[in-house]
Amino acid sequence: MTEFEQRLRDDLEPVLSLPDPRDKISAYHDMPYAIFRYDAEEEFSLRASVTGLKTRLQNKGKRITTISLAECLQAAMEAERPLDQWCAVEKTVGLEETVQTITNLLEDYQPLVELVAKRMPDTAEPMTDLVFIIRTGALFPVYRTFSLLEQLKGRIFVPTILFYPGDLDGAAGLRFMGVLDAEHNYRPKIF
Repeated sequence: MTEFEQRLRDDLEPVLSLPDPRDKISAYHDMPYAIFRYDAEEEFSLRASVTGLKTRLQNKGKRITTISLAECLQAAMEAERPLDQWCAVEKTVGLEETVQTITNLLEDYQPLVELVAKRMPDTAEPMTDLVFIIRTGALFPVYRTFSLLEQLKGRIFVPTILFYPGDLDGAAGLRFMGVLDAEHNYRPKIF
């Protein structure tokens, strides 16, 4: 069993199995979410482990909604132009400008927070429903999840876990994909 698999089973799963896990996930009533950190190179193992976690929690009566940030990114990009045209944009203006364009898209024109919020369960019950936000690495390097979590504050009412590929830096700092400078302002609990 890997280190992240052990943390998933021993630390996160018992909390999510509780009748009301919100108090154990967050000290903030308007932020019932937490972050589960794993190394970026463990992405495929993480996906399999999350599938198993989802099954075990469903067997205990929980309803799980899974939101893929890769699917949100794809929806935002396709809302502006077909995906194959994005490759042509990169060839024309270069990688750096394309990254900035996609960043602007997710912040202003197809806000990622709205795409995520639309995928939240409509009739969610905090005692039964859980939300898993996965495929966070798809946003690298165009969007940092710190701003997503801040914007979701007050919009999420059920226990939600963001699965985060990156390195822990101190007690509350995270380096996205283990590459970007650490963001030390994460208020959600980090598992």
